[in-house]
Amino acid sequence: MSVRLIYETHSITVDNETGIATGWLPGELSRAGRGLAAELGARRRDVDVVYASDLRRAVETAEIAFGDSKEIRLDQRLRECDYGIYNGRPVSEVAMLRARHIDTPWPGGQSYRHVVAETAAFLEDVMKEWQECTVLVIAHSANRWALRNLLEGVPLEDQVDAPFDWRPGWEYILA
Repeated sequence: MSVRLIYETHSITVDNETGIATGWLPGELSRAGRGLAAELGARRRDVDVVYASDLRRAVETAEIAFGDSKEIRLDQRLRECDYGIYNGRPVSEVAMLRARHIDTPWPGGQSYRHVVAETAAFLEDVMKEWQECTVLVIAHSANRWALRNLLEGVPLEDQVDAPFDWRPGWEYILA
């Protein structure tokens, strides 16, 4: 018994284009992002269910991609890392501090290790409910790092300062 899990990041936001680290702020897809969200829906029509972070940019990605054609479930455990007082600050400021917050929470926020714990709990629930199904997850970069940590054994320390390796989805078999 297994679950095919497909992970996709939310589509491109206005903040992405202007160099802002959105964190737990809602964010809004840019024009280019809305077009890419439609492409995501076209290439992932074979999924059984879509889970998305409850942050607006992930919800908007899922809604544009799938409309009413797939069940979309929102889950706050799929949120980006909460940068606390750094939510909405320039990426350049946030990026140089990431390694300090693997285990230590951002001031007023959370640590990357907390994101890993939330992602692990989410995966446990998916395994219980979606055996022999294909589950699409739309979330954020910290969730990608969490999945790589949990499912590939890649330490967070090796990921937080590396360039994000975007591509049109990553696939895992959960067994």
